[in-house]
Amino acid sequence: MKALIILFSILFILPLFSQDKIDFEFDYAQFGYDSTSNYVEFYYSFNQASLTVVNTDSADYVQGILNISITDSATGEFVVNNSWLVPNIIRDSSDSNKSLIGAIGFVIGEGVYYCKLSGADAQDSLKTKTIDGYLQINPFLRLTTSMSDLQLASNIIPQSTNESSIFYKNTYEVTPKPTAIFGENQPVLFYYTELYNLMDESGSNNLRLDQLVFNSRDQLIISKSKQIDRKVDSRVEVGSVHAYKLPTDTYTLVCTLIDSAANQGVSSSKKFFVYNPDIAYVDTFTQKTSTILSTAFGVMSEEELDDLFSKSKYIALESEKEQYELLATEDGKKEFMFNFWETRNNDPLIAKNYSYLAYIKRVKESTDKYKSMGKEGWKTDRGRIYIMYGEPSEIERYPNQIQTRPYEIWSYYDIEGGVRFIFGDITGFADYQLLHSTKRGELRDQYWERRISVR
Repeated sequence: MKALIILFSILFILPLFSQDKIDFEFDYAQFGYDSTSNYVEFYYSFNQASLTVVNTDSADYVQGILNISITDSATGEFVVNNSWLVPNIIRDSSDSNKSLIGAIGFVIGEGVYYCKLSGADAQDSLKTKTIDGYLQINPFLRLTTSMSDLQLASNIIPQSTNESSIFYKNTYEVTPKPTAIFGENQPVLFYYTELYNLMDESGSNNLRLDQLVFNSRDQLIISKSKQIDRKVDSRVEVGSVHAYKLPTDTYTLVCTLIDSAANQGVSSSKKFFVYNPDIAYVDTFTQKTSTILSTAFGVMSEEELDDLFSKSKYIALESEKEQYELLATEDGKKEFMFNFWETRNNDPLIAKNYSYLAYIKRVKESTDKYKSMGKEGWKTDRGRIYIMYGEPSEIERYPNQIQTRPYEIWSYYDIEGGVRFIFGDITGFADYQLLHSTKRGELRDQYWERRISVR
């Protein structure tokens, strides 16, 4: 998940005020809606024991007040600003120990939003808890494979027929667990997520879905994998974690969808808490396992890492090239590649590194477009320029000139006020070499026309 989102989910768990008198919690998850929006579900929980009981002749009841305001941080306009009354009748003493759990969803467009949420006792205005934070919306339904947030649940019923339930979606009835506390009283953690754009043909036919659980020391304690095919474009994935086996601690659940052939991966994560006072913590780990394992780099072989760095050298510093050559272990190369691309992440507040994904996409496109004489496309001059600077603003092609060999002029209008790259087929085998450029740091030869002249 994105850093802003992670911060928001932490705020959902930790109150702003330590003296709150109401037991009220929130969680949320984003799911794909369309190419410009996500569907955001908010899950709330009022512990009835913290609400004032109203006694009447007909029934005893409690009432919570839920307020949600969502503001577009770019315009300052409200997207949502509403309150809801959450009532419940107390039928016997056991009801008072139960929680009122519900869900409310909104379609929200791409952007950054400031959210403020509060829960209050309808009978006592002093009993209130307010939570706020920022929410980043990046639509999942783009052209590349993606994964929704993880929704933590106390129970998931597959093939449910209860379509009237507010927790029903995609044939599943998913009961949220806003407190995210499992263990003694909730022995099994269930989770729900959605996978999108699986039929994207840019990678291999099969994907691998990893389920990883890390403890507060970043130690990997659970690891499961399954193969996912691309026969359908979207699908639901549900799973579980046996929390009753875990000692009291804070944990992170990570689900990662990996396409190792394309050097790509997407992941989603969620923190949860386990309370098991009868299980003693025993540290049987001799080495700390980095959460790099939950990224695309963590599942690459040493050969794949070497290949990726070869394709990344176009943007690497000389010191980075020297450092990589000195690495002797696979783990060291994984950590290097993770850090290499993290430093080039244009938006570090978002977990998905779009700079890396865009670069790898251009590598693949250049391989397909510019291969020549047995040379892979990304190794050619045109491939290198395409990878580094992207699609040109304009390409002028001169394939059949009488007095010159074939050549091309690539123009980029948005770089340094406008630059050009000139490539010529010197050998006659469609291997276009860079002859001249006006871009700073690139080859410059004002007499380039002499090299393609046939006189």
